[in-house]
Amino acid sequence: MIHSRNRASMNTQETLVIFRRWRDGGSIIALFPELPSDYQGYYCVAYEHVGQHGGADYQGVIAATNPVEPDDAADLAKELTRIGYRLKPISRATQHHHEARRAEARRVRSAHS
Repeated sequence: MIHSRNRASMNTQETLVIFRRWRDGGSIIALFPELPSDYQGYYCVAYEHVGQHGGADYQGVIAATNPVEPDDAADLAKELTRIGYRLKPISRATQHHHEARRAEARRVRSAHS
């Protein structure tokens, strides 16, 4: 998994996040639609209490989850803030967010070439 932002930039830049709950009534997942988890930008970075950072298929997670109220995501938001994120919650990712993720993956890929 690539994670293109270092701790210093995480503290200064707002990071878009979408909080969702698995349909089986399970845990809440945070999706970061602009952060790539692979070098092609197909997958976005995701975070859960158990398992923590990983990659996620944005559309697949949206299909398998339900939106949550801000209060329901408060514990996960606090955990993410504690590890250095400045969160900006949104309800859905736009095409612009997905394009930004792919552009960031290209930038990271070319930096490693």
